[in-house]
Amino acid sequence: MANNEVKDEREVLLKVEHLCQYFKIGPGTYTKAVDDVSFDIKKGEVFGLVGESGCGKTTTGRSIIKLYNITSGNIFFKGIRISAGKKMYRDAIAKAKEDLKASEIDKAECDRIIAENKAAMKAADNDQKNCDRAYSRKLVEEAKAEYLPKIEAATGEEKAKLTAEYKNALRKAKRTKLVTQIQMIFQDPIASLDPRMTVREIISEGLIIQGERDRHVIDEKVYEMLELVGLVREHASRYPHEFSGGQRQRIGVARSIIMNPELIIADEPVSALDVSVQAQVINLLNELRDRFGLTLLFIAHDLSVVKYFSDRIGVMYYGKMVELADSDELFLNPMHPYTKSLLSAIPLPDPNYEKARRRITYNPLAAHDYSVDKPSFRELKPGHFVMCNEAEYEQYMKELK
Repeated sequence: MANNEVKDEREVLLKVEHLCQYFKIGPGTYTKAVDDVSFDIKKGEVFGLVGESGCGKTTTGRSIIKLYNITSGNIFFKGIRISAGKKMYRDAIAKAKEDLKASEIDKAECDRIIAENKAAMKAADNDQKNCDRAYSRKLVEEAKAEYLPKIEAATGEEKAKLTAEYKNALRKAKRTKLVTQIQMIFQDPIASLDPRMTVREIISEGLIIQGERDRHVIDEKVYEMLELVGLVREHASRYPHEFSGGQRQRIGVARSIIMNPELIIADEPVSALDVSVQAQVINLLNELRDRFGLTLLFIAHDLSVVKYFSDRIGVMYYGKMVELADSDELFLNPMHPYTKSLLSAIPLPDPNYEKARRRITYNPLAAHDYSVDKPSFRELKPGHFVMCNEAEYEQYMKELK
């Protein structure tokens, strides 16, 4: 109980509210890759996101890091809104106009709804456009506060050195974006590395874009990162094709942590690797987490890996979050039929258990009747949420008791 209280008190680093990511596949036709997903990640926490292939896990991660413009919902990072979808506001305006035609509301009410939602759309555009600028201004002020008093007090060579450092820090602060505090480790270690760039160029690219020009500083940071992930300095001059799958993934990890991020999105970082190499990469991520106090969104479909690595787990199915709970709680009391199906698929190195293991098949049409009573995301107990309707909620509460 004490541990839960500590977790609850931690600062929320990332907050995802009603995230929707739709992709157009034809005139007026969309694929709902992510549909109304909400969760938050606390500072220093590892949040696991699991589900079968195609359920929207990777799309969720890519939406958070702004590789996609989100369709609807809000994403807050460090308390600042970095992404806002406008579909919900457009839908509200369209509905108000339809209600006016059907005489369900008067013109004054329709105008009020339209004005409110247009203002919300303008605020969404403003937040997305200016979040990086506001963060950059903050870093510039911090650099001034750190260096200007030192420069004023210094003389001679020391003053020249501090002035050069200040100009470098100022240049980097002006070019830094808030989203660079979020880094991603991609699923395919070879496809995510440019085959025409050396390891040094791959790892240092983020620093150079950020404004770092001192070649000695760049080289030393690259060597430090390589040694940190279990590689050696000599690897810096080589190309990606000269490495094994596990080594390539380590290069991907080094590329992400050199930016000193506050949040890392690890998109199935071990699924393309051998089992023995998987353990090495997971242990590496664990060591880096402890050393740098990293916060991770860990995306995977292997529940046994996620249980070992995550503090909390969210289960996704067909673009929706169907269950969310602490890692131990989810394995102890799985409530949603899909979660039970996933857990039943985990093999154990025990012949007797495997002979008796019964696979649970999840068929949503047979498992749920949502024709009248629609489902919503409900809290069964503190921190344990399940997608269910009223009848299922009552049943789950009886099972918990």
